[in-house]
Amino acid sequence: MELLFLCIKVFFVRITDVTMGTFRTILTVKAKPIQASMIGFIEVLIWFLVVKEALNTDSNSIFVAIAYAGGFATGTFLGGKLSQKFISGNSSLQVITKNKKIIDVISGSGYGVTVIDAKGYNDAKKYMLLIEVNNKNIGDVKNIIKKLDKQAFIIITETKLVQNGYIK
Repeated sequence: MELLFLCIKVFFVRITDVTMGTFRTILTVKAKPIQASMIGFIEVLIWFLVVKEALNTDSNSIFVAIAYAGGFATGTFLGGKLSQKFISGNSSLQVITKNKKIIDVISGSGYGVTVIDAKGYNDAKKYMLLIEVNNKNIGDVKNIIKKLDKQAFIIITETKLVQNGYIK
């Protein structure tokens, strides 16, 4: 019974500290060092206490290690999902298409789009679209593009800084 309680405790505490660690890492990348350091302090304190307890047990059971690893994996997954939900950001979409109608549909949907005339293979007329969107809207823009041009070439990159312009 004591072993079961320890495994459950290790599993859920690892979920907590690894979720925090994943969230902290993303905050660090997003240049938010104060929030990241506060989360990091709590994360390492929790980690230290659970590792100390897990290693000081008299049990040689593999179940403690499995609980530890399972908590780590689950925490990584949850940390990524929470980060997507709570840490805002923008992405740049570069789209190469032959279909000029995409421009009107994207603009009509409220997104800002800059259009550059481009040439493709064999001098084929194409358009390069530059679109800056909030990350929560990427799926909507991709769906619009795919619906109108399944062959459109799409590049999505995370934006570090946006200054001026229009973003939805």
